[in-house]
Amino acid sequence: MKTVLLVLVFLMSFSPMANSADVVTTKNIGMELARDIASATVMACRKMGYQVSAVVVDRSTNMRAALRDDFASRFTLEIARKKANMSVMAGMDTGPFLKARGDIRPDLNSIKGLVVMEGAVLIVADGHRIGAVGVSGAPGGDKDADCAKKGIEAFRERIEFAD
Repeated sequence: MKTVLLVLVFLMSFSPMANSADVVTTKNIGMELARDIASATVMACRKMGYQVSAVVVDRSTNMRAALRDDFASRFTLEIARKKANMSVMAGMDTGPFLKARGDIRPDLNSIKGLVVMEGAVLIVADGHRIGAVGVSGAPGGDKDADCAKKGIEAFRERIEFAD
């Protein structure tokens, strides 16, 4: 019996849980960068004549920044947040995800805090998913996504050096 117990303890020491880290380090978007991306996104849409809301969430879908342009509907904030959450959950922009996984759209849309709609773009730094920006209010998700991409691109240098 003692031998069996020793063998079990020995084998358990090689299990994945025994070798997992007790403390993990992750990369995440900071408040200042999130604020700046949200602002640049709203301004990009404004230049195209659209009144939108932009919400930036971190890698855990915690809201880091939210802006609603003067004449954007109040509902656009909620839609933008849900789009951003979906992008983080999917690990990709919501437009391509929608096209690839339209089969599960009804199921995902029933989950509180998510909506499968085009208009959110993943924010990646050094290969790490650090957040997403969701946009709502332009006449079409493709235009929402264009604004999000412009907002992110305005700070590409800061994102790339976020080590």
